[in-house]
Amino acid sequence: MEDGNAAGSGGRAPWAADAVVYHAYALGYCGAPERNDPAAEPVPRLRELTRRLDGIAALGADTLLVGPLWESSSHGYDTVEFDRLDRRLGTEGDLLELVAAARARGMRVVFDAVLNHAGREHPWFRDVRTRREESPFRGRFAGLDFSRPGPRGDGFDYEGWAGCHDLVKFGHRDGETRRVLVGEAVSWIRRFGISGLRLDAADVIERGFLAELAAACRAEDPDFWLAGEAVHGDYRELVRDGGLDCATNYECYKGLWSSLNDANYHEIAWSLERQYGEAGIYRGLSHLAFVDNHDVDRAASTLRKRAHLYPLYALLFSMPGIPAIYYGSEYGAEGRRGNGSDRALRRPMAEIESGASEPDLARAIARFIEARKRLPALRRGTYRKLHVAAETFAFERLAEGNGPGSRVVALFNASDAEAEIRLEGVGGSWTDVLDGGCRVEAGGSENALAVRVPPNWTRWLVEA
Repeated sequence: MEDGNAAGSGGRAPWAADAVVYHAYALGYCGAPERNDPAAEPVPRLRELTRRLDGIAALGADTLLVGPLWESSSHGYDTVEFDRLDRRLGTEGDLLELVAAARARGMRVVFDAVLNHAGREHPWFRDVRTRREESPFRGRFAGLDFSRPGPRGDGFDYEGWAGCHDLVKFGHRDGETRRVLVGEAVSWIRRFGISGLRLDAADVIERGFLAELAAACRAEDPDFWLAGEAVHGDYRELVRDGGLDCATNYECYKGLWSSLNDANYHEIAWSLERQYGEAGIYRGLSHLAFVDNHDVDRAASTLRKRAHLYPLYALLFSMPGIPAIYYGSEYGAEGRRGNGSDRALRRPMAEIESGASEPDLARAIARFIEARKRLPALRRGTYRKLHVAAETFAFERLAEGNGPGSRVVALFNASDAEAEIRLEGVGGSWTDVLDGGCRVEAGGSENALAVRVPPNWTRWLVEA
């Protein structure tokens, strides 16, 4: 595709291809109350995240995705003020302290930016509710219609995000709206020195606005990274038309867990081939890859077998893309959406850690991350499928050059018994970087590798 990106790059921010993201939904992580009290004094709960940065760094993450951060009525995505830290988290000083502490540990910081919509208590919308057609802010929102009563008793209708009228969609074609929203994003770069933004609901934001935002952010920092949330559709549109670096890879998210639940590695193999194979539509891009986040059930609750957490994360850290860990899931935290609420997905980190149900998982993830950082093929290499069956899977990642780690063969076994995977035409002698005692050598007329993979585990082979 004509995007100017090198194979496996992070887009216009080349550092992102090497990144490991740790995603902290701040209000949940820090144990903030569900509803905000606009008369309350700030409470410095954000310091809980600052205090735990050493553990995040020890895991191997080098990029902290945090937010939403700004003053809101409830869950953070119903923003009421863009230049004030939510009082349930503290003051701007607490946020500056978090960013400085992260950077001191070699971590970049990325904010979760909610620029598609606002809460009903945003001052612009309150003015529209009061002055209706006479409000100077009537152009700031999409779909305002004063001829219809609307669903919330306002005496007018408006467009909400995905039909949710608690979240009032901005009118991104309005020049003043664009100026203010872009200005807010630029101010976050200047005030906090952040390295990127994760743009909430980017798939339904007007592409011209995204391109304007991207240009302004990169004028401040040429290496600024912009990831767009996209659930459906062609992720290339956000890169091509919106000027972003990547999208959230929901297609592979689904294939990652359902391939394990259904004993059907063909599903994730099909998605990876479609996206990153020789004719892949996203070849040359690194989308944000994940196994769970603040909007979907925790991986430990989605999988039918807890033992599958290990091949799940092994695949996340070896497949193409920028891997992201959702806070607490490294300990096997459970959580399901229920009754229209996401609260169970967003529990306090202290609560999760005290009840850690899979203590070996964090150590395994740390091993995967450490190996990934040593192997350029896993960060920037091309993808080629080598084998797929119901419960076994293998592929090759190949980076430019012939240096150490420029060629990796990754194998996965999701069964409860050891499995032998035979790879024809691979050749050579190989060592498992996760288990130095495992060495294999091709043999026979087909120059094939026969690799024994432990149950519910992986092997990452490099040429010996």
